Amino acid sequence: MGDRIKVQANPSWEGMAEIFPDVVFSRAGGEELKMQIIAPWWDREGKEIPRYPLVVFVQGSAWTFPGVWYQIPQLCQLAKQGYVVATITHRNSMEGHPFPACLQDVKTAVRFLRKHASEYGIDPDRAGLWGTSSGANLSLLCAMTGGEERYETKEYPGYSDMVDYVVACFPTTDLVEYMKDDAMDPEIKEIFTALSGGTVDEEMSILKEMSPYYRVKEKPAVTYPPFLIAHGDADELIPHSQSVKLCEELEKKGADVTMVTVEGAPHEDSFWSQEMLDFIFSFIQKNA
Repeated sequence: MGDRIKVQANPSWEGMAEIFPDVVFSRAGGEELKMQIIAPWWDREGKEIPRYPLVVFVQGSAWTFPGVWYQIPQLCQLAKQGYVVATITHRNSMEGHPFPACLQDVKTAVRFLRKHASEYGIDPDRAGLWGTSSGANLSLLCAMTGGEERYETKEYPGYSDMVDYVVACFPTTDLVEYMKDDAMDPEIKEIFTALSGGTVDEEMSILKEMSPYYRVKEKPAVTYPPFLIAHGDADELIPHSQSVKLCEELEKKGADVTMVTVEGAPHEDSFWSQEMLDFIFSFIQKNA
């Protein structure tokens, strides 16, 4: 005779999540940009619309075209904890879209999600960014350039691109230093040239504009959201020192910044652990 087991119903749908695939959020560059939205399940039939905090995730891609599926399993953990998470794309710098196209797209995604907050159960007043590698660079830049017209498209006017916090994992923070270092990856330097519109000028003006380190160093103290910066000390693609120097400069300006060093970790791969994810989730919960 088999076992007979009873479990309780889950009327609140707590801990359940759903995915809205391939949501188009921008056509500014003449092509459709899509995001994948992971949200807590909620009963849409006659029920009050919930207001879940929003996390916008930007996957690293060396400023080309992010692979939105890479971190979906980890992002689902956040959605099951009561967050709406959107993993987004941006225009590819190697296909004729120099900077600031990629940054404009990140900001457009934030504005789109605020505009459609009720559709996905988002609290538009609680939004943060989490990025990895080049996505971390763009997440930092987005927070440091809130409301600047140069980085806005005409899509979703009147909606803010400001965020409440940034999680930046193994970011490039000083592109000028990277470009000058002969030991650095030549393919990345080719991408830097594409980001600069095909030619890197003597002042490396675009690379400087794209460097969070210079933005903090050369501007007066401004109000930034809290930052969590995490980097492996065995990263051979983007040196750990890139995060350290930004963290130190932010501290000088009085910013709220936490630096996490993952001992022995390279770029991506074994950088990730449940311990690291839980630390990130705790930071998000504290600041959302």
